[in-house]
Amino acid sequence: MTTTKKEVINMKASELRKLYLDFYKEKDHKEIGSGSLIPDNDPSVLFTTAGMHPLVPYLLGEKHPLGKRLVNFQKCLRTGDIDEVGDTSHLTFFEMMGNWSLGDYFKEKSITMTNEFLLDVLKIPQDRISVSVFSGDETAPRDEESARVWKELGYHDEQIFYYGKKENWWGPAGQTGPCGPDTEIFVDIGQEKCSDDCQPSCNCGKYFEIWNNVFMEYNKDADGNYEKMAIQNVDTGVGFERVLAVMNNAASVYETELFIPIIKKIEELTGTKYEEKAYQYRIIADHMRSATFVLGDDKAVVPSNVDQGYVLRRLIRRAYRYLVQMNAPENAMCQIAEVIIAKYSDNYPELARNHDFILTQLEKEEKVFGRTLAKGLKIARKIIDNLGDAKTIAAEDVFRLYETYGFPLEFTEELAEEKGVSVDIDGFHRLFAEHQEKSRQGAAQKFKGGLADSSGDTTKLHTATHLLNAALREVLGGDIYQRGSNINPERLRFDFSFDRKLTDEELKAAENFVNKVIAEKIDVVYEEMSVKEAEEKGVVGVFGDKYGERVKVYTVGPYSKEICGGPHAKNTGDLGTFKIMKEESVAAGVRRIKAKLT
Repeated sequence: MTTTKKEVINMKASELRKLYLDFYKEKDHKEIGSGSLIPDNDPSVLFTTAGMHPLVPYLLGEKHPLGKRLVNFQKCLRTGDIDEVGDTSHLTFFEMMGNWSLGDYFKEKSITMTNEFLLDVLKIPQDRISVSVFSGDETAPRDEESARVWKELGYHDEQIFYYGKKENWWGPAGQTGPCGPDTEIFVDIGQEKCSDDCQPSCNCGKYFEIWNNVFMEYNKDADGNYEKMAIQNVDTGVGFERVLAVMNNAASVYETELFIPIIKKIEELTGTKYEEKAYQYRIIADHMRSATFVLGDDKAVVPSNVDQGYVLRRLIRRAYRYLVQMNAPENAMCQIAEVIIAKYSDNYPELARNHDFILTQLEKEEKVFGRTLAKGLKIARKIIDNLGDAKTIAAEDVFRLYETYGFPLEFTEELAEEKGVSVDIDGFHRLFAEHQEKSRQGAAQKFKGGLADSSGDTTKLHTATHLLNAALREVLGGDIYQRGSNINPERLRFDFSFDRKLTDEELKAAENFVNKVIAEKIDVVYEEMSVKEAEEKGVVGVFGDKYGERVKVYTVGPYSKEICGGPHAKNTGDLGTFKIMKEESVAAGVRRIKAKLT
């Protein structure tokens, strides 16, 4: 099959955004805003990993106030691909275009609309497109329906590939939740096949995966069982950066208008050229964009040694190490962040809103890590000086420099080369792989539950979180603003804006407030209304582009009235006794309370 690239048109990012949203809105989809990068009430993942993540309650059956057809752009961050960053298509932060059917249309209509957008709107030649479908296993049968639809749309057998669960099954987003078989769409970018067996599953770069239609027929429970859901949903995810690269004949996602200003700034700061150090440039550009968006989120995550803060610190420090290698000046990260903020603030105004916070945190981390690197340099030189007759730095020492002092392997190799010694590279990679596996196992144990966990305990804690928010506003004043929440079956965690430690009296007053509302046995009332109505009625929520035209509001007597996706307890009397376990600082101006129900 021959391919051609010349028929593809050039396209601006703003044009692609509008084309996608307009296409689906014309097909009765309602536009919703992007959710936060830090999921609310979900301990199963650290970040929002896909467009469907904020919609899990609705995919499980909750009614969405805007109806059964939705479309949006969602900011996402995935750390699973962090070691792939540097190639032509992988990113940690990315934007995902998505459209959803909540119990409305299913496979045939979903695939047909996807095909119409690709061929009629984007004008991508059909002979450049390949698709894959689920081959079936003990969990679910072979997806012959999707294959049939693609064939009826004019795709030949050699354009349709069957793959297993690793390639063609999506979800859940965390440990539990909705999931199902998917069909993926790939575009041949025109380069030669790497082998006779080269096909869409190959990682050589010939095929760009740009679109994924997930058919959510199953719910995975905490025991690993897959149960058929009563309502069948469609969740599509479209890689914005990848589609833009295809539409501009770009060799990689980094060679589009989304990254070119960042690349140019790095060239200016380092005096080097992108073509000379493309791999390093891509890591810096990707990680700085990711870090800027995490810091720019209204949830106020800061670099730390745990959870989201650990990932953020890793991204910042990895970018900083490469900038140091290229002799970038002090404060280079802030200058790059300024470019990113300017590029994206129109679509994500929270970046401009949190501009000063972003730069302050980057400056702090640069100073802290600079001192750590200097200390690591002393340790590294000492290790080399003490080698004696040995001519190789042991893998354990190389890994310790990496893990404790942030020394990349390349740093250690450069020092070793200066001193005429070698490095146990294979041993380092073995230890690094073991470390990764332990981290994955630890994360699997730590992050259980999730938005899909609608058990009685989690539902009660969800309602208790609303009451705690109301209690804090009552005790501390109406300026209290929720900065994040995280719920599992054992406890709730609530982050809020406040500039000092709470006194014992204030904590007790908040606790008593919640228990008073529980004792009154008040029904939790659900209603739908427009955003304008919600604002006029004093409903608590972060107003802006987040919600769409209509919202769900849960009211508890005269005490609490909040926008929320649910689920909730029916009556406050069902909650039990509320107990605050801990109050602590999370960041400057942000406090955290952990509490439980007994």
